[in-house]
Amino acid sequence: MMDLTLQLQNQEKDLIQACIDQERWAQKQLYESYYGLLMGICLRYANHSEDALDILHEGYIKIFKHLGKYKPGTSLSAWMRRIMVNTAIDHYRKESRRRTEDLAQAYHVNTLEASPVSQLTVDEVMACIQLLSPAYRSVFNLYVIEGYAHKEIAAMLGITESTSRSNLVKARIKLRELLNARSLDYAR
Repeated sequence: MMDLTLQLQNQEKDLIQACIDQERWAQKQLYESYYGLLMGICLRYANHSEDALDILHEGYIKIFKHLGKYKPGTSLSAWMRRIMVNTAIDHYRKESRRRTEDLAQAYHVNTLEASPVSQLTVDEVMACIQLLSPAYRSVFNLYVIEGYAHKEIAAMLGITESTSRSNLVKARIKLRELLNARSLDYAR
């Protein structure tokens, strides 16, 4: 088992070095190996699949440009994932106008309804997430999916912590409405 682990580490090291040396075959292999994982991240942040593809390609450009900074022995997929999340956040910053929203408004909304998610496929849930506004979608992804704290989200997106909290509450409400509408379509 130890030999297999060492072989895999050496293969990854050789692949990374070939990418640094701008070997097209290696870049293609790296791209194809991580496409599914990284495209999934991009789809969570994008308005539609074309935006997700733009984010993905921009992220891969950054990955190839900075691959020399990757520290062998750490998780390559985690390192690439982090770059892709940051690229998606950068894309959000460029494409959206931020509005400061009042947290007090969010307290007047009831959020105790049952979740219809269990009736839907992953693609249907992803489609509903993509229907959220860019501000809501970004906060939702960063908090719920990526696990960032509101303080970190506020710093990344250039908003206040209260706006981050408010946008999360509103994103959940809107997402619940979208998911309920989808599940009602199945009931008919």
